[in-house]
Amino acid sequence: MKKLRKTSKTKLNDESQNTGSGQTIIQPDINDNKAKSITDLRESGQVTAPPASEEDIKIRQAFVDKDWNEIKIADSWQIFKVMAEFVDGFEKLGKIGPCVSIFGSARTKADNNYYIMAEEIAAKLVRHGYGVITGGGPGIMEAGNKGAHSEGGKSVGLNIQLPFEQFNNIYIDADKLINFDYFFVRKVMFVKYAQGFIVMPGGFGTLDELFEAITLIQTRKIGAFPIVLVGRSYWEGLFKWIEDVMLNVENNIHKEDLDLVHIVDDATEAVKIIDDFYGKYLLSPNF
Repeated sequence: MKKLRKTSKTKLNDESQNTGSGQTIIQPDINDNKAKSITDLRESGQVTAPPASEEDIKIRQAFVDKDWNEIKIADSWQIFKVMAEFVDGFEKLGKIGPCVSIFGSARTKADNNYYIMAEEIAAKLVRHGYGVITGGGPGIMEAGNKGAHSEGGKSVGLNIQLPFEQFNNIYIDADKLINFDYFFVRKVMFVKYAQGFIVMPGGFGTLDELFEAITLIQTRKIGAFPIVLVGRSYWEGLFKWIEDVMLNVENNIHKEDLDLVHIVDDATEAVKIIDDFYGKYLLSPNF
């Protein structure tokens, strides 16, 4: 008698029941009845989504198929909203006169040295005939508007609706506060109506605004307006990496691109760079 090999009891029972049948037993593929996509699961009613956070909803919406009618309705209204923000910005800033945009962190406290310096820079700019544009929020933005307001100059705030940190400060001229939902519209206003940029220490948003200005100047989409970075200890490490790696190792920029920025340590030097730049063209603010 042929000795059976050791195997599971279940398999032994199956083999004994099918002995001599002459048929090959084909086990079904366990994936045969599985849904192939999220849509299949939804249609079959097999999935009940767990409670979703706002962030989950945004991510899931990117994968949801929309019909043409939904696309037309949602995207058309979004286009009108974007246009409305542009129109509002153009109307309020179109005749504002020469201004300097001041960028920096919303988290900087009023007793911080950079807050004090931003306020001083804004006040000096106003005394030299410039208006001041900021992001309209707290921190460095508040300092910039406060310095401009203290000297009776034009104080512009381009506020953005955010879930945290951002709220407009009290030093913005009532007719020069603009609220935005879209970062890209707001950034257009920063560069379109500024004749120079002062960049104080800040986070990702500040870096975004800084490199937006550098890129537009580098690609000659706007004039070569002065970009002044305040705080050597904060900025020199970043631009040393740009020079050592981006330029010297990877050759991703030209050497002259490094001349697009000036790094300083005090308010007087920052404003002098703006004045010297326009002095070359025999230009002065015309308020």
